Amino acid sequence: MAKLQSVRGTYDLYGMAKKKAQKVISTASDVVEKYGFEEIETQIFEFTEVFSRNLGDTSDIVTKEMYTFQDRGGESLTLRPEGTAGVVRSFISEGMQQNLPVKLYYSGPMFRYERPQKGRQRQFTQFGVEMLGVETPQADIEVIAMAYEFLEKLGLNGTVTVEINSLGDKESRDSYREKLVAYLRENFDKLSEDSKNRLEKNPLRVLDSKEECDKEVVANAPLYADSLNEYSANFFASVLRGLDLLGIKYRVNNRLVRGLDYYSHTVFELVTDKLGAQGTVLAGGRYDGLVAQMGGADVAGIGWACGVERLSMLLEKELEQSRPIAVIEVGEDVKDCALQVAYNLRKAGFKVEHAYSGNLKKRMIKANKANAYKAVIIGSDELASGKVTLKDLDLGEQKLVELKKLIEEI
Repeated sequence: MAKLQSVRGTYDLYGMAKKKAQKVISTASDVVEKYGFEEIETQIFEFTEVFSRNLGDTSDIVTKEMYTFQDRGGESLTLRPEGTAGVVRSFISEGMQQNLPVKLYYSGPMFRYERPQKGRQRQFTQFGVEMLGVETPQADIEVIAMAYEFLEKLGLNGTVTVEINSLGDKESRDSYREKLVAYLRENFDKLSEDSKNRLEKNPLRVLDSKEECDKEVVANAPLYADSLNEYSANFFASVLRGLDLLGIKYRVNNRLVRGLDYYSHTVFELVTDKLGAQGTVLAGGRYDGLVAQMGGADVAGIGWACGVERLSMLLEKELEQSRPIAVIEVGEDVKDCALQVAYNLRKAGFKVEHAYSGNLKKRMIKANKANAYKAVIIGSDELASGKVTLKDLDLGEQKLVELKKLIEEI
């Protein structure tokens, strides 16, 4: 029989790594709830059309990375590769557009078939937020400020930079697309095969390419900012002015386009060099046309998402953990008492490690390994007089205490 192991690009999360992931999620949840966001849990799989129609037919996610399968009823289903499309689908199907604005956040597993690398796996946990129903720049400012505060609360302040750009409205995008296509056609022979295929369907994808030959071409491509109409330019200026007002440092990156078709106006990434080549730890933008595209009303939207495991890797220090009390029984006749003592201590709010086997020395070694700060040692002779030994493992001091006063003594 072949040795059972985890699938390539996946791993089991436990111990300190799991605690760090929980820290990221709990910190994010605490911050976004202050801004009025409520949690939503969407399905892990959706009808394939939810993603293929709305992420863009030429996006890497749709063409290369989705886990798609046919169920027994003949329906094409896909494990969710990202969170926004599923949340918007829920927003429409659950009739949430009756109570705008809607502010939602989520966390959970996502799935993409891509080359595993540091901080990027085929199953990964994502935390994200979506604000629907606010058309003004205040929404953009607020969600970016929220992201920035979240990373500060994680202790990453001073190590991340906000990169930001505007894709403008449809008129601006059409104008830029025309200029970009003309430029790329002049340099067609220098492009990668993927970019050549994208040139007609979605030329903006070329700006997002990681191929070196494409990067060289893109370096001299027209700037998006030169194609923004007055409305789009003013909208972007308002966003930047708001960030200035809040003291949030940013860098305008004219090449930033993000990887999905549904973005418009503001797009942004929070980047760091702590993870090597994979520098983005949080990213998002405005997607005003997505709800209508998916069959809903013409509702504005903006949001961001982050990879939980990748952010966990930036938490360099081991997280402080609550220290337990060790319950150590000496003799078969005190097992029942030890069981009761451990139960009562836990009910009283203490973390307890119950040493179930081994002699006294081995049990004390286990208590020290668990970083216990006290040990309750239950022996036959002491128990006969209604007492147990309470030992301070940091000071090495111990004393007899009455069993009925043990919790009060601790």
